[in-house]
Amino acid sequence: MTDAATFPTGASVLRQLARWPAATLFLLCLLGWVPGFFSLPPLDRDESRFAQASKQMVETGNLVDIRFSEGARYNKPIGIYWLQSASAKIFGSPEHKEIWTYRVPSLVGGFLALLFAYWCARAFSSRETALLSASLLGATLLLTAEAKIATTDAVLLATVLAAQAVFLRIYLAARDPTRPQLKLGIVLAGWVAIAVGILIKGPVILAVLGVTCVAVSVWDRDWRWLKATRPGLGILLVAILVAPWAIAIGIESHGAFYQQSLGHDFGNKILGGQESHGALPGYFLLLSSVTLWPATILAVPGIVSGIAFRRNAATRYLLAWAGATWLLFEIVPTKLPHYILPAYPAIAMLGALWAMRPQSIEEPKGERIARIVACVQFFLVSLALAAVPIAAAWKFGSNVTPLIVIGVGAIFAMGTAAAIMLARRRVPAAALLGILAAVIAYPILTLGVAPNLSPIWISPRAADLIAKDGKPGDPPVVLAGYVEPSLVFLLGTNTHLENGRAAADLFADSGGLVLVEDHERQNFLSGLARRNAASSVADSLSGYDYSRGRFIHLTLYRVTPAPKATRSVE
Repeated sequence: MTDAATFPTGASVLRQLARWPAATLFLLCLLGWVPGFFSLPPLDRDESRFAQASKQMVETGNLVDIRFSEGARYNKPIGIYWLQSASAKIFGSPEHKEIWTYRVPSLVGGFLALLFAYWCARAFSSRETALLSASLLGATLLLTAEAKIATTDAVLLATVLAAQAVFLRIYLAARDPTRPQLKLGIVLAGWVAIAVGILIKGPVILAVLGVTCVAVSVWDRDWRWLKATRPGLGILLVAILVAPWAIAIGIESHGAFYQQSLGHDFGNKILGGQESHGALPGYFLLLSSVTLWPATILAVPGIVSGIAFRRNAATRYLLAWAGATWLLFEIVPTKLPHYILPAYPAIAMLGALWAMRPQSIEEPKGERIARIVACVQFFLVSLALAAVPIAAAWKFGSNVTPLIVIGVGAIFAMGTAAAIMLARRRVPAAALLGILAAVIAYPILTLGVAPNLSPIWISPRAADLIAKDGKPGDPPVVLAGYVEPSLVFLLGTNTHLENGRAAADLFADSGGLVLVEDHERQNFLSGLARRNAASSVADSLSGYDYSRGRFIHLTLYRVTPAPKATRSVE
């Protein structure tokens, strides 16, 4: 499938924007991703675990081992911690407490992913189509969320796209003798991306590239094109880049890293639903109406059109990439929404190819049905997203501000206009309106809604209470029951995480502040009584713990140790 010399209605805007693709994509990131980037508190649980481990790396100067609080954190390789700790060191204060400094690698990684998506699509399409592909990817709810938080997936996506762009070009050159062969430096750059991906998230990048190559090679019944990837030299380069830390952490942890990361974390995800995150196949398909939005406006028709044009080599590679990757993650028992992100670029590219086809081509019945399905799907999700600010304000008792009302109206208007354009088969215009709806929606959610949802921001409120009630000379705070990583990040590395009884034993002799959740309160108070220590209520708060999906109540106690002569000894 190729781009036509003349484009459908709405493509003139894309043609103008495509003159400055990097600047256009940067503006998209600025409008859609940056609002809330600096102001949102640390989120539970993954973001705060990554950020706290990176903070401890800065504090200790140990660039090999990975620690969270007093224990090891061996579920992911070192790459993201290096990036986050370097960012915190460069941009943060001496205390390294600003969560946004740990988010910078995700923001930069997300932007690089869009640039690599554009470069990947340019291997087989026009500037306009490539820009639309990257813009659709950048506007998705899932990538927008991942680019705002201090986790691995935005950076991982950049490495996947860089490697796929190289492998796709090698594949296309093998199918078209008129195409020039890639220079060795570019081929090796693809292998460098693989090495970085391994250091970021272990074997995930190998799995995505592997299933893509296997799927398209089986489809073609031809494996010879893989020789041009220079696998011998590439694997050697990956080993040279990865092996130094891989050997060092094995020695440092006495093999515990590989036992936990490969045996416990990775193995359990493949064999069963880890940490209550198991789900049946079809989970990502059901969730994609939301996580892929607004690219859903082109996704289903793009896939249907791609199947019809499967004789085209680039389309075949994209179908293998999207299909095999999607199937892989649907089969794996452990499922979290962000796992499917590496499949989204191929879907965005298939959708962009369909959108930029000339209208003079008669629309097949299958594509017409797919377009109607996409129209309904996109409109319903747009309507739901427009309702989220009102629903969130109602549930958590915050005010519906004029900004929210205006934003809700704009989201609904843009979403409706996009659906109407799609129904009229003005596809590029529909896609641009869909992206505009997203650019309006995300700042409303992160700036207009999230800051006013006070009940969900338990950790910042608790940290403020502890700062207010603390006294000079107090030992580090003990958390009993409520042990969310975000509060550890805000309070500091020396914060103790205990149950109620252990918290009482720890502070019975020294005194200090203990934050106790209600279900640990009785154990805590009885433990103090057993040790003849006293406590007084310094403060309390209630809120909604979104990690566990329930309302909780916390009490801040000041423990006063009993006189030494009256202390009991077990």
